[in-house]
Amino acid sequence: MREAPATAMPRSTIALFAVACGIAVANVYFAQPLLVALGHEFDISPAALGAVVTLTQIGYGLGLFFIVPLGDLLDRRRLITAQLLLLAVGLLLVATATTAAVLLAGMAAVGLLAVVTQSLVACAASLAETAHRGRVVGAVTGGVVTGILLARTVSGLLSDLGGWRSVYLASAVLTCAVALALRRVIPPRDTPAPTLTYRRLLTSTIQMFARERLLRLRALFALLIFAAFSTLWSSVALALSDPPMSLSPTAIGAFGLLGAIGALAATAAGRLNDRGHARRTTGFGLAILTLSWLPLSFTQQSLWALAAGVILLDLAVQAVHVTNQSLIHALRPDAGSRLIGGYMVFYSIGSAAGAIAATALYAVAGWGAVCVLGAGFSGLALALWAFTKTGATEPKIPPPDTALPEAGGSGQKALGLRRRSSLPREVA
Repeated sequence: MREAPATAMPRSTIALFAVACGIAVANVYFAQPLLVALGHEFDISPAALGAVVTLTQIGYGLGLFFIVPLGDLLDRRRLITAQLLLLAVGLLLVATATTAAVLLAGMAAVGLLAVVTQSLVACAASLAETAHRGRVVGAVTGGVVTGILLARTVSGLLSDLGGWRSVYLASAVLTCAVALALRRVIPPRDTPAPTLTYRRLLTSTIQMFARERLLRLRALFALLIFAAFSTLWSSVALALSDPPMSLSPTAIGAFGLLGAIGALAATAAGRLNDRGHARRTTGFGLAILTLSWLPLSFTQQSLWALAAGVILLDLAVQAVHVTNQSLIHALRPDAGSRLIGGYMVFYSIGSAAGAIAATALYAVAGWGAVCVLGAGFSGLALALWAFTKTGATEPKIPPPDTALPEAGGSGQKALGLRRRSSLPREVA
């Protein structure tokens, strides 16, 4: 009887990484169903409400470039634990804010420290066996997807029950708990630390973008798909809270449950990438993303149309996102934190641009104009994919024994893992 292939990490460890990612990333999105309540309490105009989301994304972008690459230099267990505990402090700052300035500063701090999500993704990828890296990244990213989308549901529910501050207080407690759990699971570094200085570490991130065409292309995909993603989720609360819908924060947040189906796409995309179907998965996802704006344009006439559009959009975004991350990590497994951090900077730029543009556009032109904006971002990404030469932008996955020890050596042994000599099929 043929032995079943070993996975990169025990399932319980993968599950903990996924849960931790979900809890951390949710903090970036809690504010979206709360924008109306925050506007009323802190006297922020509807046109300026996008700044709440935008500042969080700006903080996230800065953290991606200045903090996430440290995973290639420092002990990841200590780095991740410290980030989570500092994130809890930032959440308490938001929960106790009494002025708009303090609120916005707290949101920026939360965004800066919530990049621990990407540190966790890079850590999981480095511990994963090469032949199953896409599957592990997909599973962990499934936790990210679930956290992003359930954040709106949980935020709306807790806000109705105990006020918007209860959302951030509860998250601070959960963040501390997950920090302690991860400290027990992540193996300590048992290889010599790289001799890179912090300055050279950051410089090398820029140099990798200059050298790697794949990284640049996948970063552009990230910018456009998350601009479309943020266009929807940063403005839909405004559309649903206005007449004729006039929905409560709980009802608005409930639509995040539908988007959680995107977690299924994340896992499936990871498996398809391992089998060599990265380009097809990307093209299919971008086509679905563009088409999703058709039902979304009928949001103010039908909640069923909104539900269909949300499912399609989130499935598409996560399928492309997981494919992107799996491919770029394969370029340099020893520099996974820098690659993913640099890539995610473009995610943050896209998210911030989508948020500020969508809320400002809704205030002057309404929901129809927002949908045109989102479809424009999506269609541009699809056009970019269509004009990209097949095979010229996908890497050949290196064999497991070519990775540096930090990318999958003794750290895997500490988790009870074993390596396989088989390789995934070359990506198409």
